Amino acid sequence: MTQMTYRVIQWATGTVGAASLKHFIENPVIDLVGVYVTNPDKAGKDAGDIVGLPKTGLTCSNDAETLIAMDADCVLFAAAQSPTLLDTVCRLLASGKNVVSPAGPFLPNKWYPDETARIEAACREGGTSFHGCGVHPGFSGDILPLTLARLMNRVDSIEVTEIIDKVRNPMIYTEIMGFGLDPDELLANPRRSPETYKAFYSSMDLLAKGLGKEIEKVTVKFEVSKAKKDIEHLYGVVKAGTVGGQHYEWTAWVEGAPLIVYHFYWQLGEDLDPLWEAGEARYSVVIKGDPPLQCDLMGGMEADGRRPFYGLPWTGLVGATAVPAVCDAPPGIVSHFDLGVVQPRGLVRR
Repeated sequence: MTQMTYRVIQWATGTVGAASLKHFIENPVIDLVGVYVTNPDKAGKDAGDIVGLPKTGLTCSNDAETLIAMDADCVLFAAAQSPTLLDTVCRLLASGKNVVSPAGPFLPNKWYPDETARIEAACREGGTSFHGCGVHPGFSGDILPLTLARLMNRVDSIEVTEIIDKVRNPMIYTEIMGFGLDPDELLANPRRSPETYKAFYSSMDLLAKGLGKEIEKVTVKFEVSKAKKDIEHLYGVVKAGTVGGQHYEWTAWVEGAPLIVYHFYWQLGEDLDPLWEAGEARYSVVIKGDPPLQCDLMGGMEADGRRPFYGLPWTGLVGATAVPAVCDAPPGIVSHFDLGVVQPRGLVRR
Protein backbone atom coordinates (compact mmCIF):
# COMPACT_ATOMS: atom_id res chain seq x y z
CA MET A 1 0.00 0.00 0.00
CA THR A 2 1.49 3.33 -1.04
CA GLN A 3 1.59 5.97 1.67
CA MET A 4 1.40 9.72 1.32
CA THR A 5 4.61 11.50 2.27
CA TYR A 6 4.92 14.77 4.16
CA ARG A 7 7.58 17.45 3.67
CA VAL A 8 8.87 18.36 7.12
CA ILE A 9 11.27 20.90 8.65
CA GLN A 10 12.85 20.13 12.01
CA TRP A 11 13.24 23.36 14.02
CA ALA A 12 16.03 23.06 16.64
CA THR A 13 17.98 19.94 17.56
CA GLY A 14 18.37 19.77 21.33
CA THR A 15 17.40 16.62 23.20
CA VAL A 16 13.75 16.93 22.17
CA GLY A 17 14.48 18.02 18.62
CA ALA A 18 17.12 15.34 18.10
CA ALA A 19 14.58 12.62 18.92
CA SER A 20 12.11 13.93 16.34
CA LEU A 21 14.91 14.55 13.79
CA LYS A 22 16.08 10.93 14.05
CA HIS A 23 12.47 9.80 13.59
CA PHE A 24 12.01 11.95 10.49
CA ILE A 25 15.23 10.72 8.89
CA GLU A 26 14.27 7.08 9.39
CA ASN A 27 10.52 7.30 8.71
CA PRO A 28 9.61 6.47 5.09
CA VAL A 29 6.47 8.64 5.10
CA ILE A 30 8.50 11.75 6.01
CA ASP A 31 10.49 13.77 3.49
CA LEU A 32 12.87 15.84 5.61
CA VAL A 33 13.49 19.06 3.67
CA GLY A 34 15.08 21.36 6.25
CA VAL A 35 16.77 21.46 9.65
CA TYR A 36 17.16 24.67 11.65
CA VAL A 37 19.90 24.75 14.29
CA THR A 38 20.62 27.39 16.91
CA ASN A 39 24.15 26.19 17.68
CA PRO A 40 26.53 27.69 15.09
CA ASP A 41 28.76 24.61 15.43
CA LYS A 42 25.94 22.50 13.93
CA ALA A 43 25.34 24.80 10.96
CA GLY A 44 26.67 23.24 7.77
CA LYS A 45 26.67 19.71 9.18
CA ASP A 46 24.71 16.91 7.57
CA ALA A 47 21.42 16.17 9.39
CA GLY A 48 22.50 12.57 9.92
CA ASP A 49 25.65 13.68 11.71
CA ILE A 50 23.54 15.47 14.36
CA VAL A 51 21.88 12.23 15.49
CA GLY A 52 24.55 9.64 14.70
CA LEU A 53 22.98 8.35 11.49
CA PRO A 54 24.46 7.96 7.99
CA LYS A 55 24.66 11.12 5.92
CA THR A 56 21.37 12.26 4.41
CA GLY A 57 22.65 14.88 1.96
CA LEU A 58 20.64 17.54 3.82
CA THR A 59 22.66 20.32 5.44
CA CYS A 60 21.58 21.95 8.70
CA SER A 61 21.13 25.72 8.63
CA ASN A 62 20.95 28.60 11.09
CA ASP A 63 19.30 30.82 8.45
CA ALA A 64 15.76 31.10 9.80
CA GLU A 65 14.53 33.33 6.97
CA THR A 66 15.46 30.80 4.29
CA LEU A 67 13.66 28.02 6.12
CA ILE A 68 10.56 30.13 6.74
CA ALA A 69 10.41 30.81 2.99
CA MET A 70 10.85 27.11 2.14
CA ASP A 71 8.00 24.97 0.86
CA ALA A 72 7.01 22.36 3.46
CA ASP A 73 3.92 20.70 4.88
CA CYS A 74 4.88 20.92 8.54
CA VAL A 75 7.44 22.20 11.04
CA LEU A 76 8.27 20.29 14.21
CA PHE A 77 9.04 23.28 16.44
CA ALA A 78 11.30 22.28 19.34
CA ALA A 79 13.08 25.55 20.10
CA ALA A 80 13.90 26.63 23.64
CA GLN A 81 11.65 29.16 25.34
CA SER A 82 12.39 32.71 24.20
CA PRO A 83 10.59 36.06 23.79
CA THR A 84 10.41 35.46 20.03
CA LEU A 85 8.99 31.91 20.19
CA LEU A 86 5.39 32.93 19.45
CA ASP A 87 6.49 35.33 16.68
CA THR A 88 8.35 32.53 14.89
CA VAL A 89 5.50 30.04 15.28
CA CYS A 90 3.03 32.55 13.84
CA ARG A 91 5.32 33.35 10.90
CA LEU A 92 5.66 29.66 10.09
CA LEU A 93 1.88 29.15 10.24
CA ALA A 94 1.19 32.23 8.12
CA SER A 95 3.73 31.01 5.54
CA GLY A 96 1.58 27.97 4.83
CA LYS A 97 3.23 25.41 7.10
CA ASN A 98 1.42 23.42 9.76
CA VAL A 99 3.22 23.50 13.12
CA VAL A 100 3.53 20.78 15.75
CA SER A 101 5.13 22.33 18.82
CA PRO A 102 6.51 20.54 21.88
CA ALA A 103 7.70 24.02 22.92
CA GLY A 104 4.17 25.38 23.38
CA PRO A 105 2.02 27.27 23.73
CA PHE A 106 -0.23 24.43 24.85
CA LEU A 107 -3.69 25.20 23.49
CA PRO A 108 -6.66 25.43 23.74
CA ASN A 109 -6.10 27.13 27.08
CA LYS A 110 -8.23 29.81 28.73
CA TRP A 111 -5.16 31.32 30.40
CA TYR A 112 -3.58 32.28 27.05
CA PRO A 113 -6.17 34.37 25.20
CA ASP A 114 -3.64 36.62 23.43
CA GLU A 115 -1.50 33.71 22.25
CA THR A 116 -4.63 31.89 21.10
CA ALA A 117 -5.84 34.87 19.08
CA ARG A 118 -2.46 35.33 17.39
CA ILE A 119 -2.12 31.67 16.46
CA GLU A 120 -5.69 31.47 15.18
CA ALA A 121 -5.06 34.53 12.99
CA ALA A 122 -1.85 33.02 11.62
CA CYS A 123 -3.65 29.73 10.89
CA ARG A 124 -6.34 31.63 8.96
CA GLU A 125 -3.71 33.51 6.97
CA GLY A 126 -1.77 30.38 6.05
CA GLY A 127 -4.65 27.90 5.90
CA THR A 128 -2.72 25.82 8.43
CA SER A 129 -3.08 23.91 11.70
CA PHE A 130 -1.28 24.22 15.03
CA HIS A 131 -0.88 21.47 17.63
CA GLY A 132 0.95 21.98 20.93
CA CYS A 133 1.98 18.70 22.52
CA GLY A 134 4.43 16.89 24.76
CA VAL A 135 4.68 14.08 27.26
CA HIS A 136 3.83 16.36 30.25
CA PRO A 137 2.06 18.64 29.59
CA GLY A 138 0.58 16.26 27.08
CA PHE A 139 0.44 12.50 26.74
CA SER A 140 0.91 11.33 30.35
CA GLY A 141 -1.53 13.90 31.73
CA ASP A 142 -4.32 13.73 29.16
CA ILE A 143 -4.44 11.03 26.47
CA LEU A 144 -3.04 8.27 28.72
CA PRO A 145 -5.40 8.75 31.71
CA LEU A 146 -8.38 9.45 29.45
CA THR A 147 -7.73 6.19 27.57
CA LEU A 148 -7.30 4.28 30.84
CA ALA A 149 -10.61 5.71 32.08
CA ARG A 150 -12.34 3.48 29.51
CA LEU A 151 -11.48 0.59 31.83
CA MET A 152 -13.37 2.19 34.73
CA ASN A 153 -16.95 1.77 35.89
CA ARG A 154 -16.67 4.91 38.06
CA VAL A 155 -13.95 7.55 38.39
CA ASP A 156 -13.52 9.29 41.75
CA SER A 157 -10.16 10.95 41.10
CA ILE A 158 -7.14 10.75 38.81
CA GLU A 159 -3.56 11.35 39.94
CA VAL A 160 -0.79 11.76 37.40
CA THR A 161 2.72 11.66 38.86
CA GLU A 162 6.09 12.50 37.32
CA ILE A 163 8.96 10.91 39.29
CA ILE A 164 12.55 11.71 38.37
CA ASP A 165 15.72 10.76 40.26
CA LYS A 166 18.08 13.48 39.07
CA VAL A 167 21.16 11.54 40.18
CA ARG A 168 20.35 8.61 37.90
CA ASN A 169 18.92 10.99 35.28
CA PRO A 170 21.11 14.13 35.34
CA MET A 171 19.63 17.36 34.02
CA ILE A 172 21.48 20.61 33.47
CA TYR A 173 18.92 22.70 35.32
CA THR A 174 19.39 20.94 38.70
CA GLU A 175 21.07 24.02 40.18
CA ILE A 176 18.70 26.40 38.39
CA MET A 177 15.75 24.64 40.06
CA GLY A 178 17.17 25.39 43.49
CA PHE A 179 18.61 22.07 44.61
CA GLY A 180 21.26 22.76 47.23
CA LEU A 181 19.58 25.90 48.56
CA ASP A 182 18.37 26.48 52.11
CA PRO A 183 14.91 24.84 52.33
CA ASP A 184 13.20 27.90 53.82
CA GLU A 185 14.70 30.11 51.11
CA LEU A 186 13.36 27.91 48.30
CA LEU A 187 9.93 27.51 49.95
CA ALA A 188 9.67 31.29 50.12
CA ASN A 189 10.82 31.75 46.53
CA PRO A 190 10.11 28.62 44.44
CA ARG A 191 12.08 28.45 41.21
CA ARG A 192 8.96 27.11 39.50
CA SER A 193 6.29 29.80 39.69
CA PRO A 194 2.97 28.95 41.37
CA GLU A 195 1.46 30.04 38.03
CA THR A 196 3.24 27.25 36.12
CA TYR A 197 0.15 25.06 36.32
CA LYS A 198 -1.41 27.30 33.67
CA ALA A 199 0.97 25.85 31.06
CA PHE A 200 -0.39 22.39 31.96
CA TYR A 201 -4.01 23.52 32.08
CA SER A 202 -4.73 22.42 28.52
CA SER A 203 -4.05 18.80 29.58
CA MET A 204 -6.08 19.11 32.78
CA ASP A 205 -8.96 20.73 30.92
CA LEU A 206 -8.92 18.15 28.12
CA LEU A 207 -9.01 15.33 30.66
CA ALA A 208 -11.89 16.93 32.58
CA LYS A 209 -13.86 17.67 29.41
CA GLY A 210 -13.26 14.12 28.19
CA LEU A 211 -15.03 12.99 31.34
CA GLY A 212 -17.86 15.47 30.73
CA LYS A 213 -16.86 17.90 33.48
CA GLU A 214 -15.63 21.50 33.88
CA ILE A 215 -12.78 22.57 36.17
CA GLU A 216 -13.84 25.08 38.83
CA LYS A 217 -10.42 25.98 40.24
CA VAL A 218 -6.84 24.77 40.58
CA THR A 219 -4.99 24.81 43.90
CA VAL A 220 -1.20 24.65 44.25
CA LYS A 221 1.09 23.07 46.85
CA PHE A 222 4.89 23.05 47.09
CA GLU A 223 7.14 21.24 49.56
CA VAL A 224 10.80 20.26 49.77
CA SER A 225 12.87 17.49 51.33
CA LYS A 226 16.36 17.76 52.81
CA ALA A 227 19.50 15.86 51.86
CA LYS A 228 20.47 13.60 54.79
CA LYS A 229 24.10 13.65 53.64
CA ASP A 230 26.19 15.30 50.93
CA ILE A 231 24.86 14.08 47.56
CA GLU A 232 27.08 14.09 44.49
CA HIS A 233 25.48 14.49 41.08
CA LEU A 234 26.80 15.06 37.57
CA TYR A 235 26.85 18.84 37.95
CA GLY A 236 28.09 19.22 41.51
CA VAL A 237 27.35 18.42 45.14
CA VAL A 238 24.26 19.12 47.25
CA LYS A 239 25.22 19.59 50.89
CA ALA A 240 23.51 17.80 53.78
CA GLY A 241 20.59 19.80 55.15
CA THR A 242 19.93 21.65 51.90
CA VAL A 243 17.18 20.99 49.34
CA GLY A 244 17.53 17.49 47.88
CA GLY A 245 13.95 16.95 46.73
CA GLN A 246 11.00 18.97 45.48
CA HIS A 247 7.30 18.13 45.23
CA TYR A 248 4.91 20.27 43.22
CA GLU A 249 1.21 19.43 43.40
CA TRP A 250 -1.58 20.95 41.29
CA THR A 251 -5.18 19.95 41.97
CA ALA A 252 -8.13 20.60 39.67
CA TRP A 253 -11.45 20.78 41.53
CA VAL A 254 -14.75 19.69 40.00
CA GLU A 255 -18.12 19.97 41.73
CA GLY A 256 -16.44 20.94 44.98
CA ALA A 257 -14.01 18.01 45.14
CA PRO A 258 -10.53 17.17 43.79
CA LEU A 259 -10.81 15.33 40.48
CA ILE A 260 -7.40 15.64 38.80
CA VAL A 261 -4.07 15.92 40.66
CA TYR A 262 -0.69 16.39 39.00
CA HIS A 263 2.33 15.52 41.16
CA PHE A 264 5.96 16.24 40.31
CA TYR A 265 8.56 14.51 42.50
CA TRP A 266 12.08 15.63 41.60
CA GLN A 267 14.65 14.01 43.86
CA LEU A 268 18.42 13.63 44.09
CA GLY A 269 18.73 9.97 45.02
CA GLU A 270 17.06 8.44 48.05
CA ASP A 271 19.05 9.84 51.02
CA LEU A 272 16.32 12.38 51.64
CA ASP A 273 14.03 13.41 54.48
CA PRO A 274 11.27 12.82 53.63
CA LEU A 275 11.68 10.39 50.73
CA TRP A 276 8.37 10.59 48.88
CA GLU A 277 8.99 8.14 46.05
CA ALA A 278 11.57 5.45 45.34
CA GLY A 279 12.48 3.37 42.33
CA GLU A 280 12.83 4.10 38.65
CA ALA A 281 11.90 7.36 36.99
CA ARG A 282 8.41 7.09 35.56
CA TYR A 283 5.04 8.61 34.89
CA SER A 284 2.35 7.00 37.00
CA VAL A 285 -1.42 7.25 36.56
CA VAL A 286 -3.57 6.21 39.52
CA ILE A 287 -7.33 6.23 39.07
CA LYS A 288 -9.40 5.85 42.23
CA GLY A 289 -12.88 4.47 41.72
CA ASP A 290 -14.43 1.21 40.61
CA PRO A 291 -12.28 -0.78 39.95
CA PRO A 292 -9.14 1.05 41.12
CA LEU A 293 -6.35 1.21 38.53
CA GLN A 294 -2.65 2.06 38.29
CA CYS A 295 -0.48 2.30 35.19
CA ASP A 296 3.26 3.11 35.25
CA LEU A 297 4.95 4.45 32.11
CA MET A 298 8.74 4.01 32.06
CA GLY A 299 11.60 3.14 29.77
CA GLY A 300 12.42 -0.46 28.98
CA MET A 301 15.08 -2.18 31.03
CA GLU A 302 18.62 -1.83 29.67
CA ALA A 303 21.62 -4.17 29.94
CA ASP A 304 22.63 -2.76 33.35
CA GLY A 305 19.19 -3.56 34.77
CA ARG A 306 18.12 0.08 34.96
CA ARG A 307 15.37 1.87 33.14
CA PRO A 308 16.33 5.24 31.59
CA PHE A 309 14.07 8.26 31.80
CA TYR A 310 12.78 9.08 28.32
CA GLY A 311 10.71 12.16 29.15
CA LEU A 312 12.54 14.46 26.74
CA PRO A 313 12.87 12.04 23.79
CA TRP A 314 9.21 11.06 24.27
CA THR A 315 8.32 14.74 24.05
CA GLY A 316 9.90 14.89 20.61
CA LEU A 317 8.40 11.61 19.43
CA VAL A 318 4.84 12.30 20.54
CA GLY A 319 5.00 15.40 18.36
CA ALA A 320 6.76 13.72 15.45
CA THR A 321 4.26 10.87 15.24
CA ALA A 322 1.38 13.38 15.15
CA VAL A 323 2.72 15.24 12.09
CA PRO A 324 0.67 13.40 9.43
CA ALA A 325 -2.55 13.76 11.43
CA VAL A 326 -1.97 17.48 11.98
CA CYS A 327 -1.21 18.01 8.28
CA ASP A 328 -4.46 16.23 7.40
CA ALA A 329 -6.54 18.21 9.93
CA PRO A 330 -8.65 21.28 9.08
CA PRO A 331 -6.98 24.68 9.65
CA GLY A 332 -6.86 26.13 13.16
CA ILE A 333 -5.76 25.04 16.63
CA VAL A 334 -6.21 21.28 16.87
CA SER A 335 -6.41 19.34 20.12
CA HIS A 336 -6.39 15.60 20.71
CA PHE A 337 -10.17 15.70 20.36
CA ASP A 338 -9.80 17.11 16.84
CA LEU A 339 -7.15 14.58 15.89
CA GLY A 340 -9.17 11.62 17.16
CA VAL A 341 -7.16 8.46 17.54
CA VAL A 342 -3.82 9.38 15.98
CA GLN A 343 -2.65 6.62 13.66
CA PRO A 344 1.16 6.93 13.52
CA ARG A 345 2.52 6.02 10.11
CA GLY A 346 5.89 4.70 9.03
CA LEU A 347 6.74 3.14 12.40
CA VAL A 348 6.75 -0.47 11.22
CA ARG A 349 9.74 -0.85 8.93
CA ARG A 350 12.01 -3.80 8.32
